[in-house]
Amino acid sequence: MSSTQSTASASTKTALSPHGERIARRYQRRRRGMDFLESLVYLSVAVSIALFLADGGAVYFINVTAWSDVTRGIGIVLGLVGSDLLLVSLLLSARLPLLDRVFGHDKVIAQHRKLGKPVLYLILAHMVFLLVGYGLAENLNPVAEIFSMINTLPDMLLAFIAMALMVLVVVTSLVIVRRKLPYQVWHAVHLLAYAAVLAAIPHQFSNGQLFADGKWARWYWIVLYVGTLASIVIFRFFVPIARSLRHNLVVSEVRKEANDVVTITMRGRDLAALPAKGGQFFNWRFLTPGLWLESHPYSLSAAPDGTHLRISVRELGDASRRLLAMKPGTRVFFEGPYGLFSESARTTEQAVFIGAGIGVTPLRAMLEDPHIGRRQATVILRGSTEEEVYLWGETYDLCVAKEAWLRVLVGSRPHGVQTWLSAEAYNQGERLTTLAPNIVNSDVFICGPTPWTDLVIRDARRAGVPEHRIHAERFDF
Repeated sequence: MSSTQSTASASTKTALSPHGERIARRYQRRRRGMDFLESLVYLSVAVSIALFLADGGAVYFINVTAWSDVTRGIGIVLGLVGSDLLLVSLLLSARLPLLDRVFGHDKVIAQHRKLGKPVLYLILAHMVFLLVGYGLAENLNPVAEIFSMINTLPDMLLAFIAMALMVLVVVTSLVIVRRKLPYQVWHAVHLLAYAAVLAAIPHQFSNGQLFADGKWARWYWIVLYVGTLASIVIFRFFVPIARSLRHNLVVSEVRKEANDVVTITMRGRDLAALPAKGGQFFNWRFLTPGLWLESHPYSLSAAPDGTHLRISVRELGDASRRLLAMKPGTRVFFEGPYGLFSESARTTEQAVFIGAGIGVTPLRAMLEDPHIGRRQATVILRGSTEEEVYLWGETYDLCVAKEAWLRVLVGSRPHGVQTWLSAEAYNQGERLTTLAPNIVNSDVFICGPTPWTDLVIRDARRAGVPEHRIHAERFDF
């Protein structure tokens, strides 16, 4: 294998074909869906505040010199906004198919993480303002007011416990902490987010006048809480269990691809009914000793054919090392498919696929999609050595069949340069725009290690690729 090879050049079309028009219409529908769902979030916040003011909450702000009333009023509003956004955050992590189809898994989870700290700050501010406000009314300092609330108001101890749980969840979400925690520990701690919500609910209905019988707000918040918790139960637990039982996945073959890579093929029942596409990923749980307690995300390395699903795994830790030794006949529990990293994300007819190492797996699966036509794809593969350009033969054959332009970059990066290119390619003057001349008019699909992916994204932006055409698959938890 040489460091660069090509099979055919991609053509640039000046007019949209019928398929191109279909892609454009699909993207416009997605854009309208994004705008609508984002508007619902703002609307939910506005409705929660409006119901508070309409149901007597405005009285807190009538006399602006009554500091105890104003402070409590501000605290209540902050609590309502924080609670609303907390439920939004939980919905973002509930694996709702609608959100996955419209925004994509990566963007949804990224937004879920961004909401973590603002929600915590709002709830903390809610608590502080109420402690100050009630303290002013009772001539108590905020610390003394804590014990006064616990002793005189029902369910307040649960409310303070919920606050402590929320702090724990947000702290473990910080990148510097998350990277030090095993996935199982992080996941277990995050289950406490549900416990925090459940612990916080009682004090709202037992102490808050806004939630009293006969108030519109009471039913509004009941619908929000029940809808959110039902979504989590259905899509995080019921759907994965039901699908796993229905499709009855079993490992049929474990084939060694390289010294540290195996391809695992699974057969199942009625897999044609599974809404999966090449490029998407599942969370896999292999029911064998040493693995059944762990769930890990792996992309499909081949497009679903209605009878089999296939992944290719590189040894990167204890779990993947045990996968390399797994035997056929192992039962498989799965969650998914997840992600918009598929043909469905396209906004144009031209596509550039850029993958490093085992990151080639979703790209190779996408190339099989029949909607990706001849001369519509440019493929760039990257490996430190030739052996690390995984699934090379299969990818090459697909590029030949699709008449796609294929470039392979092998070797270490140049010293002292922040680049994703190999030293040979970089020193020869190769850049993203020379490897994929039509990249500005293409969708760009990138998969590889996170730091490497970030460098490719940087170059794609510098090349003028619009943000909505850059698609990166990340498996960070």
